[in-house]
Amino acid sequence: MKTLSDTWFADGYIDFELKKYTLLAYLQEIHQHFSENKLYPQLSDIIFHYNNLVAFRENKKYLQEQFPKKLTGVQIEKLQVLYELLIEDDELMQELEDIINYATQEMKGAISNGTEIYEFVEEKLVIFPVGLIPLDNHEGYFFLSEGSYSNTRVYQYRLSFFEKHDERYRSIRTEYIDTWTRNMVNTYENIKAELIRLKSEMPNPAVYSIETELKFPVDETLLPIAKRSLVRYISNQAA
Repeated sequence: MKTLSDTWFADGYIDFELKKYTLLAYLQEIHQHFSENKLYPQLSDIIFHYNNLVAFRENKKYLQEQFPKKLTGVQIEKLQVLYELLIEDDELMQELEDIINYATQEMKGAISNGTEIYEFVEEKLVIFPVGLIPLDNHEGYFFLSEGSYSNTRVYQYRLSFFEKHDERYRSIRTEYIDTWTRNMVNTYENIKAELIRLKSEMPNPAVYSIETELKFPVDETLLPIAKRSLVRYISNQAA
């Protein structure tokens, strides 16, 4: 995948045509992945770059508050120095503004395209519990079935909390366990029972099924959307 540096718009020679060529080469590959219904990591990457540009344009502490873990101290210092130089150079400032305005408009179109695919997939997901769910559901398993539902991918998950800008968020970590072929013997309930037998450290796990009729790329689209949807589902159940 073609990638942009975190500070691509400010790297090297600041020239509109040069940066336009760099951006279009990046977006061409993004659109190619989206045309194949492959969203990740492309969608999250382009959203990061879009927010980067907007934050710099609006002079919000040179991105430090927005992306403290993504940008290094060296990168932030570079952007601060660049901004100070631009204040004294109207021509260079205008060139950079042209680059940023063009790039944000082009990125916005690509993000809209990716978001439409995301929302379409999200609407096609059906989530429901398998058996009784224990009070402690921060750790367990989820089953992911797509297309004909004949094959079920099993993942172990663990939810955790983190804080950002005085708000609490839930994140999810997953580990692929195995794939079961569903039939009269391998029902969801039987798969759950087999997991309990194999992994005795979780004798009463929370188990959820996530189904979709779509046959989209699993790792690049279905799985990341399923994970985010499951976090929201569990959060809503706890509310």
